[in-house]
Amino acid sequence: MFSRVMLVALSLGAVTATAACGSEEPSSASAAASPSAVAVAASPSSAPAALSITDPWVKTAKKGMTAAFGTLVNNSDSDVTVIAGSTPVAPMVELHEVVESKGKMVMRPKKGGFVVPAHGTHVLQPGGDHIMVMDVPAEIKPGSEVPFTLELQGGGTYTFTALGKDFAGAKENYQPGADMGGMG
Repeated sequence: MFSRVMLVALSLGAVTATAACGSEEPSSASAAASPSAVAVAASPSSAPAALSITDPWVKTAKKGMTAAFGTLVNNSDSDVTVIAGSTPVAPMVELHEVVESKGKMVMRPKKGGFVVPAHGTHVLQPGGDHIMVMDVPAEIKPGSEVPFTLELQGGGTYTFTALGKDFAGAKENYQPGADMGGMG
């Protein structure tokens, strides 16, 4: 008799504990899924919840090369390093920087990736760090929604969607190692 009472009591305790855990999961999941002011056009992924991007956009292009821009935001207590990227609209994506070399501004792959400091930002902009999109086979038009996945050091990923936008700005020549047209 005692063992039956204990078994029933343990079973009820397990059901109560499971119900309590179950009621907490949706609230924490919905909190994680709720959009923040900086998660513009971003979707949840396996990235640290604190990584987001503001104003993501990609330069329109007929085909060939283009780049994506925005501001990466890290609200965590640790640095986050973006080590690679991909998009279904092109077979090749690289993380690039623009630096001065022999009096000219040149573009090159960014060694070590983009480090987004704890509680800080990392700007991706024309004439600076950017996500290089190469061998684009089809036109990226104004208003196109281009999905990107960023790979993070440590194995996580972060996905977002960038909006196609016309930009004549800094006269970039998106060719690896190319002269940047007198930018400075």
